[in-house]
Amino acid sequence: MRGSKLIHGAAALGLAVSACRPAASPAPAPSPAPSARPAAPVGFPAGAAGGDSAAIAARAAGGGTPNPQPYVRVVTPDFKTRTGLFKAHRRNDRLLYEIPRKELSKDFLLVTQIAKTTLGVGYGGQAVGNRVLRWERRDNRVLLRTVSYDIRADTTLPVYQAVLSANYNPIIASFNVEAYGPDSSAVIDVTRLFTNPTPELGPGTRIRGTIDAQRSFIERVAAFPENVEVEATLTIAIPPTPPGAPTPPPTPFGPAQLPPGAASVLMHWSMIRLPDVPMMARLYDDRVGYFRISQQDYGRPDQRAATRRYITRWRLEKKDPNAEMSEPVKPIVYWVDPATPKQWVPWIKRGIEDWQKAFEEAGFKNAIIAKESPSAAEDPDWSPEDARYSVVRWLPSTIENASGPHVHDPRSGEIIESDIQFYHNVQNLLTSWYWVQAGALDPRANKLPLPDSLMGRLIQYVTAHEVGHTLGFQHNMKASATYPADSIRSPSFLARWGHTPTLMDYSRFNYVAQPEDSIPLKDLIPDIGPYDKFATMWGYKPIPGAKTPDEERETLDRWAREQDTKPWLRFSTASSEGSDPGENTEAVGDADAVRSTALGIKNIKRLVPKLIPAATQPLEGFDDLRLLYERLIGQWATELAHVAVIVGGAESQQKVGGQAGVRFTPLSRERQAAAVRFLNENAFETPTFFLNDEILRRIEVEGALGRIRAAQTRVLNQLMNDDRMDRLIEFDALSKNGQLMYTLADMFSDVRKGIWSELSGGRPKIDAVRRNLQRSYLELMDQKVNRPAPSVVVQQIPGGINVVNTPRLSSDARALIRGELTALDASIRDAIGRTSDRVTRYHLMDARNQIERILDPAPSTAAAR
Repeated sequence: MRGSKLIHGAAALGLAVSACRPAASPAPAPSPAPSARPAAPVGFPAGAAGGDSAAIAARAAGGGTPNPQPYVRVVTPDFKTRTGLFKAHRRNDRLLYEIPRKELSKDFLLVTQIAKTTLGVGYGGQAVGNRVLRWERRDNRVLLRTVSYDIRADTTLPVYQAVLSANYNPIIASFNVEAYGPDSSAVIDVTRLFTNPTPELGPGTRIRGTIDAQRSFIERVAAFPENVEVEATLTIAIPPTPPGAPTPPPTPFGPAQLPPGAASVLMHWSMIRLPDVPMMARLYDDRVGYFRISQQDYGRPDQRAATRRYITRWRLEKKDPNAEMSEPVKPIVYWVDPATPKQWVPWIKRGIEDWQKAFEEAGFKNAIIAKESPSAAEDPDWSPEDARYSVVRWLPSTIENASGPHVHDPRSGEIIESDIQFYHNVQNLLTSWYWVQAGALDPRANKLPLPDSLMGRLIQYVTAHEVGHTLGFQHNMKASATYPADSIRSPSFLARWGHTPTLMDYSRFNYVAQPEDSIPLKDLIPDIGPYDKFATMWGYKPIPGAKTPDEERETLDRWAREQDTKPWLRFSTASSEGSDPGENTEAVGDADAVRSTALGIKNIKRLVPKLIPAATQPLEGFDDLRLLYERLIGQWATELAHVAVIVGGAESQQKVGGQAGVRFTPLSRERQAAAVRFLNENAFETPTFFLNDEILRRIEVEGALGRIRAAQTRVLNQLMNDDRMDRLIEFDALSKNGQLMYTLADMFSDVRKGIWSELSGGRPKIDAVRRNLQRSYLELMDQKVNRPAPSVVVQQIPGGINVVNTPRLSSDARALIRGELTALDASIRDAIGRTSDRVTRYHLMDARNQIERILDPAPSTAAAR
């Protein structure tokens, strides 16, 4: 759920991510590729967190000429040693790593997180970044390199040497060997790596300033067989903000905005060894919604550099490879943060294990397990920042969001770990979402706050959605458009199929159902659906006999073609570039958005009289009432915007070569015309049901007209979208055999007649809400006609010419708008003489003046055109 609302993740729902293979030789590990050294954040000197260039050079060189000493003189008895992947020797604030020879030149994944933080610098448990690192010895120095796998080639091919030459891994730190152990292990002092980290390993852009090494300390070190964990307190000096510098809005994903002074953060670094043999990757397919990695493979037979895409997934292998259903060798385990409010822990665990039924489709029993984090007494070394553990974190934040990122092996797409983040005020978002969408159907929502049993179920839903992201699944906005509106009013249909085929859609709660449908309350909230089971099967089911990703393609293609006859298994989120009305977000039953929205508006009208009893409390103010009223209007605009997308729309289906049929089919003239007619009757007419004195006089002295104008203008802007107008023009131009299309001229005429319908009456009288809408219409037309129009940019490219898209309105649209305004001016001129209402007359006179300015702008504007 990543973003400003539950949308992931990476926002988040989703509010902005392993594999099954038989016992067979995996594909060769790809060769690494170069990665550019990240630019230092503003406020950091280049290459370091502090110090002049001489100091930086000295640090990069490992602190002078190497001079290894006898082991016993370096690792003295006063050091405390933890043995694991490396031996970690710590004395006070000094930390030595003893790196065995066998671990040199191996790939390690370093996961960097904030464990604790100064207020305003993110939240404890937030990831900062991850990268692949490699320790290498060069004479008496150990180098730490960052490794990229963006390009590759098979090591047996001649082109592999060219890939190596283009693949020189940057050195981010150098250490003198202090001593050699009995088995030739190299002892190095890594203290400064953590107390004064380079930009690649520090807090990054989360906080801008200079690290003060004198106020930075190693706090904790733990070594385990596959990983080493380090925590250190870093203190950052915050510089004053330059005068006149803009202040960006706060966000948990961007830099903190702090006053000058100091900030301290407890950073956690988890270095985990990647498998010596990467998991066999599974090829990505546009028809199934997984997150993916991309590699340029120069060793393919294609006559170009081939882009190879692989899905991200957990490594799941059956204990019994011959069994149709088997427990995995290593299940996916999610731990619940001990900071989570106790009443929500059982619900979060249910949300995690909801996915078990999906993994059964892939042949795995108990593939995903929820556990509660151990106490310090039970396991003093357990840490939620440890990259071995996937944790559902609870963050003290007013942000209304949750997100489900994941960390994966860039060689194969294998998911290593994930940390789902719940921001505390996601509860507030869930409350308002549920109330405005399902409040007319659920008596439990008659009075806020919602009961814990209902809020717990909503948190379970969010958890399951975010877990889906961490299993590798993208959003699938297409899903909700595959069920007819009338079907999702049927209790028997809902009991079997749910109101959307997937949890990974933004189809929240069933606002299409009506009170008379007697829908069981449990069926108002999404659950694991048929697409979730299909996608899990497609990505995780082992394919016996396949030893390479290419040997799996035929089977994967056969599975994906089930979508041809089962549309509820289809995936699509942004493939249609906004043209497919079935890719609406926040939609329920958008296979027929007109029908669904009409039913949704019925429920919105039922909710208006419920606002005061639901959202007012004795001895409390009216903030909750204001919030719920605003969000109910927002829901009204959201549902109406789903109808606007029908105009200039095309149904789409992801397909590959050899699959019958086309990908895009423009919608019929009748369906588009009906959508505009519906908007004229519902979006652009005055919504008198919102103008409730009992509500408005409790929350404000004025503002209702502006609020409704903003909602109507949002729908109008959606309808008049530039890309939508261009599609209408193109669909008409490409029509054949007398096919009658809904044209841009039709849309302009229908919208004008709807928004200015009073002009055709005998004695026109226009109310305040409609006057506002008509002003918005003219302002929008002005923006469309009189925007600066840069020249078309034409680029010569190998093999042809590329016309670069420019931010200009098509000439047909400009001409049609000018013609519409001329016709509107004539209608207004005629209506002025027939109206006896003074406000209406003055409004129409002003509208004529505005039209005149649009059609004949001031010279400076004309020059810009």
